[in-house]
Parts: sequence; structure tokens; C-alpha cells
Amino acid sequence: MEENYIEKNRNAWNKRSELHFSSAFYDVEGFLNGKSSLNPIELELLGDVKGKSILHLQCHFGQDSISLNRLGAEVTGVDLSDKAIELAIELAQKANSSAQFICSDIYDLPYHLDEKFDIVFTSYGTIGWLPDLDKWAKIIAEFLKPNGQFVFVEFHPFVWMFDNEFEKIQYNYFKGEAIIETKDESYTEGKLAETISEISWNHSVSEVVNSLIKNNLEIRCLEEFDHSPYNIFPEMEEVQSGKFQIKKFGNKLPLLYAIQAIKTG
Repeated sequence: MEENYIEKNRNAWNKRSELHFSSAFYDVEGFLNGKSSLNPIELELLGDVKGKSILHLQCHFGQDSISLNRLGAEVTGVDLSDKAIELAIELAQKANSSAQFICSDIYDLPYHLDEKFDIVFTSYGTIGWLPDLDKWAKIIAEFLKPNGQFVFVEFHPFVWMFDNEFEKIQYNYFKGEAIIETKDESYTEGKLAETISEISWNHSVSEVVNSLIKNNLEIRCLEEFDHSPYNIFPEMEEVQSGKFQIKKFGNKLPLLYAIQAIKTG
């Protein structure tokens, strides 16, 4: 494992956060005018969050955290990137939100937070930055109250097998060696101010599910979806409002999956 992955990825997400905050993709102006950043998939799994405490892992610059707070939840967002957390705090102030934010690597969170939550939530492009899902699941279980709910929505690991143009299978479906990449673009419009180096890992659905089961999280729901709410892959088309597919594959490719689990131990 690359020992310096945390610093490399923190630097990469610091650079990304600066680009993303001003992007049309994240539409901060629309968000401040009341637009929610949450999608129907996670909203259905979360249910009514009014009055509930939520720990939002890998929250980027806090739009989902603030959106959950607007729905009546008490929310604490966590992210590795100090720039993202700085922007999250700024955004919360502008939005008159009481959402709280902590800058921490997920694995180090017990050193920064001592609280139990009704819900732990994380979504879209999160676990690929983590080398050890058993440690990840332990953290989730540690911060959940008894019978607390874990809600997870993620891009399907099948997607990460392809090269960047979706022309050939390039990567292993199962976790293998770290994937080290250098980029000058992000998934939003525009170019990064400088080239970034980042380190990630692929995780199969079975690895995710078994890590949760091993840590006393009972799977209540596992769903797969043939669309993404985000237009972030090459040559996508909007087949329904807010539902994008890769044009040449149509509905043949799983693009997302979602898990709802309950802490039983």
C-alpha cells in the first residue's frame, strides 16, 4: 500500500475543492437559493430525517450535509480535505445552516469525535479513496447508536473496470494494487490549476457487503441502478430527468448501487 496516500489525496482534493466550489456542476448560487443537492435514491433510503442526528462521511464541501440539515437533521460532516472543510464552513454560514464540520481522515475520526448518531451516511465516489474497508465498516459501527441506520450510495465497481474513455476493460473488479493516476482535469467543467496525483482502490460489492456484516451491520436493502444522477462519464445521455446513462451501453451497465444497513450489535 502507498504509505503517503493520505497526503497525496488530501492535496488532490484541496485542488479539486477550489475548482468545484465555483463550478456550474455544483451550482453554489442555486444551492444558496434553496436547491437541494440530494438525489431521490438516497432520500428514499434515508426516510424522514427530521430530529435525527447524522454523521456524513467524506462530505466534500458540505452541500449534502447542509441539505440534510435543511430537512431538520442535526448533521456533522467529515472530510479529509482541509480546503473542502474550510469551504463547507463558509457555505454553512452563508446558508444559515447549523451543520458542523470536522477535517479528518476517516480512520482517525475517533480521535476527533466522541458521539453516537442515528444515521451514518456517505455517497458517490467515497470508498475508492480508502484502502481498508474493514476499518471503514468498524468506524461506521462505532459511531452508530444501537439500531442506528447506515445509508450508502456509490458508483458501481463494474464502472471502475473501464479505461477513462469506456473503450476497454483496464482494471480489476476486485481490490488489487493501488491505482496511481495523474490528472489535470476533474469531473466538473474546467481544468485544475495544476496537475494532481491521486491514489485509489477498487472494491467489489461483496467486499463492501462482507465488511459491513463482519462489523454487526445487518443489510436491509441492496439495490443496483442502470443510471447515474450525474453526467460525469464520457458520452452520457439523459434518458429521464436526472437520470444519465452512457449512450453506447444504454441500460446494460450498472452505474450505481445502494445499501441500507442497521447496527445490530
